Amino acid sequence: MKHGSLRVFCLILMACITVASGFGDEFTSSIETIVLETFDNGSEAQYDWKVEGSKFATKTDAATYPKLAFVAAWPSQLFKSKDGKDADGNTLNALGIQGAFDRRGDNWIDVYPTRKEADSGAEAGDPVEIPMPGRTDKISMWVWGMNLDYYLEVYVRDYLGIVHAFKMGDLRYAGWKKLTAKVPSTVPQNKKSYPRLESLKLVKFRIWTKPREQASPFYVYFDQLATLTDTFESIFDGDDLADPATVQALWNEGGQ
Repeated sequence: MKHGSLRVFCLILMACITVASGFGDEFTSSIETIVLETFDNGSEAQYDWKVEGSKFATKTDAATYPKLAFVAAWPSQLFKSKDGKDADGNTLNALGIQGAFDRRGDNWIDVYPTRKEADSGAEAGDPVEIPMPGRTDKISMWVWGMNLDYYLEVYVRDYLGIVHAFKMGDLRYAGWKKLTAKVPSTVPQNKKSYPRLESLKLVKFRIWTKPREQASPFYVYFDQLATLTDTFESIFDGDDLADPATVQALWNEGGQ
């Protein structure tokens, strides 16, 4: 290669390196798994859970469906426990849902979190949405199925207030299985201005029955709700001024 050509090549290479470093934050990530809910329902539990059925949910003098309970069950693939305790000595539970419908069809059961305690004018028992830290790539949960032709969806809300539904998987299997929903890149989780991060919130789960499947009493169990999340945030001179809590505190102290 001639000296002139070599010099041009080096200048182009340096320019490419500069451009790459300037946009480095777009390609930097810190991926981690975050457990949002264990469903163990101990003293440390942040949420209570409720269920609600569609029009043809069975109601009799003896029982009203759907029903919900915390039960002593767990996937052995996740916890190698023989005494019902995890490695830290905490009692293991799963969230159990018992459903029944008067007829076959596109029936559904919603499973959603509620406030455990009153907070900021909201009452205990009111529906609440679970913050999902960082930029969520996947939502996973262990689910026990009865080999019925049902399926599970998860609903999340973005910062614009739009609710998105993602299919987590079919429930046509027996026993415990880890179901996962991928969050499409089209769902907004950041904006151009700082603070850029605009995390999603989990609204609810929905169990759907299919029209040709039985609608008689059935059971589904949930355990270990988690997200695969990118928690990376850029660090720059004055990054604390992009933190809403810091800005609020500063303006409360110095505002006129």
